[in-house]
Amino acid sequence: MEFLAKKSNGSWFGLLLGIVIFGFFIWGINYSLGPEDLALAIMLYIPVYLFIGIFVVLLWGAFTLKYICDEDQLIINWGFIKAKIPWNEIETIEKIEGKVNYYSILGMSWPGFIAGLYSARGLGYIKMYGSDNSTGFLLLRTNLGLYGLTPESPELARIIASRAGKTIDIVDMNDLPPEKKGIDLHADNFYKLLLQINVVFISLYGLYLLIFFPGSGAPRFIILLLILAVALFFFTLGNAARLYQFSTTGGYVMLMVGIAVTGIFFILSLSEIHL
Repeated sequence: MEFLAKKSNGSWFGLLLGIVIFGFFIWGINYSLGPEDLALAIMLYIPVYLFIGIFVVLLWGAFTLKYICDEDQLIINWGFIKAKIPWNEIETIEKIEGKVNYYSILGMSWPGFIAGLYSARGLGYIKMYGSDNSTGFLLLRTNLGLYGLTPESPELARIIASRAGKTIDIVDMNDLPPEKKGIDLHADNFYKLLLQINVVFISLYGLYLLIFFPGSGAPRFIILLLILAVALFFFTLGNAARLYQFSTTGGYVMLMVGIAVTGIFFILSLSEIHL
């Protein structure tokens, strides 16, 4: 029997996001650098194409995700990966409800998609293979590790419980004590403020170049500064959230660094573009 993940637009959203971001990176590097900058261009193209390769794998997983119950095991079909969990290896089945405080160890997520290894405070280290996890997910604790699923049909949980000979436990994250749940960065107003400032700075910088760079006579190299600022933003976004779980101050500092660097690039562009 095959079961699909919860319906979401995560796959198509990711495809559109990837085309826009990576398309902009490739165009920007090509536009900013000439033949005399070949060495620098190669150094920039290598990580871009490396991340494109990783992103393609993630997208393929998002489009092909399904959960298969056969006679002996549960199979998670995710792109090129087929994670097999024999029924006798399953220890507990938990339906997770409420807001989960987790961060990526080796994974990636965007609206409607989550995959990879995550640390969920109060639950453990979980291999996530899902789509929309905003309303909770199904957690399998096995001898092979913890697996997080987001099936569209609740029937999957009942079949797994029946074949594994287990019951389904309900875990409401809102009932966990604060020391187990950890600090939720989404409830931290100062963190959210710093994140919003990052977004505003990037947006204003991009809008400024869009309006005033064409025909200004400024060097094309300025476009490369915007590319670096955007790349730094995504790097900061992921690592600030991860660092925040160990040190709130560290998360703040990471976001402040992103603001400072974007501000410096903005000032450099102002000095080159004469209105």
